[in-house]
This record gives sequence, C-alpha cells and structure tokens, in this order.
Amino acid sequence: MLTRLGFATAALDAKLLTGHALGLDMLALATRENEPMDAGSAARVAELIQRRMSGESVARIIGEREFYGLAFALNAATLEPRPDTELLVDLALDALPQRGRILDLGTGTGCIPIALLANRTDATGLAVDIDPQALAIARQNADRHDIGGRLDFALGDWFAPIPDYETFDLVVSNPPYIPSAVIDTLAPEVKAFDPLRALDGGPDGLGPYRVIAADAGRFLKTGGLVLLEIGFDQGAEVSALLDAHGFADVAVHKDLAGLDRVISAHHMSN
Repeated sequence: MLTRLGFATAALDAKLLTGHALGLDMLALATRENEPMDAGSAARVAELIQRRMSGESVARIIGEREFYGLAFALNAATLEPRPDTELLVDLALDALPQRGRILDLGTGTGCIPIALLANRTDATGLAVDIDPQALAIARQNADRHDIGGRLDFALGDWFAPIPDYETFDLVVSNPPYIPSAVIDTLAPEVKAFDPLRALDGGPDGLGPYRVIAADAGRFLKTGGLVLLEIGFDQGAEVSALLDAHGFADVAVHKDLAGLDRVISAHHMSN
C-alpha cells in the first residue's frame, strides 16, 4: 500500500512500523517473520500503516527519532531532529572550550544541547523554550541520556527568562525560519504534523534571527560564538543582521548537499 502511494521508503517504513506495533526490533522481526500474527497484532500494524498513509512520519508514529547517534522522544510541541542539524553540533563541539557553557534557544526535543553535553562531559548548558510541553520532553531526553544534572531548563520567549548576569561560551539555535506564506507549500508530513510555532519565522522568515542578533551579545562572553541553523537561501541576510549588530568573523557553513545550513559569528566585546 505504501509503495502504491509513492512512499520512497515504503519497505523500511513498513518494517519499522510493524516492529513497533509488535514490540520487536529489526533483528527479531527478521528471525520471526514466518510466525503467524494474531488478529490483535494485525490490527495494531494496520492502524500504524494507516497513519503513515495519511502523511504522518514514521518518527512521529513511533514517538522518537535518532540524532547524533542518540534517540530522542518527540511530542506534538517538538520538531523531529533532522540530520542537517548535526552540522551545527559538529561546529559547536569544535568551538566549545573546556568547561564551556551553552545556551540553546528554542530547544524543542533538546537534541542540540543534549548531543553536545553527551559528547563533552565537562560542559554545561541552559535550554530555553516557549512551550512547556517541549521543555517536558527535553527534560525527559536529558534524563534518558544521563546529562540532566548538567543541563538547566527555562520556560520563556528567547532571552526573556535568562538573568542579565549570566553569560555563555556558545549561543546555539535552530529557530523557526520558514516564511509564513511558504508553510502551506511544505510536504504534508511537515505542515500537517509539525508544530507551526517551530516552523513559522514570520513574513520573511527572519524574525527570530533579528531577536538573536540584537540580544545574543549581552549573554555571550567576550570571544563567544553564536551558531544558528538557517534556511538554504538565508545566508546573506542573516550574515548582514549579525554584522549590523557588531559580530565578527561571520561565516556561512554548507551541509553535505552543498547548501547553506549554519551561520557562525564571534562576539568580541561586552
């Protein structure tokens, strides 16, 4: 059914959903493939396949997605962590000093700071999100990966919940960056199932970058770095915003597809 509907990964999707419905991993699914399935199990599989047919992603159906080698639980308030964002983590790990402290804005599942702290046991961080449901799942993911004691959480809009005296070595974010009018043109599994708040970057998609460019310097140590995921066509505009607010060494980094994906810039004075 999934193949007939044009799903590019139909066979894999079917295996993952069947395994999830039956509580079997891929190895168990393969070794037990000739066992008969009872009516209740068949109904559970059919229900999940039907959800996939409606456009819901496998990760949302299963309730988790892998990112940077770690599994992250999802809920309705969070985007799915995506491989493109791993470039930001790579760059952050290279830049993070010993005992560095990270601020993640719009943390969602917490995938960025959790991946960083899981790979840097000397580091600490603060994860901010405006949605309490997102923070709840981020806390759950932090505990799952045993870094909860090094990652704090704050509920609020961008920098609003952060004390003025607190500073960080890195400010990172994968903010909403899709122009409002483009939302309706996105793939069904995105526009129908991803949270709008995590997608919509305002009329030109740059609203969150204006906030971050204007205020990040107050919370960065001298020489600190801001790392932001961007849309493929936003490199020049976000670079100009950071430059206008006094950031130095502004650079755009491309992903494996050769598209602009992350922008970095240093804060040189307080």
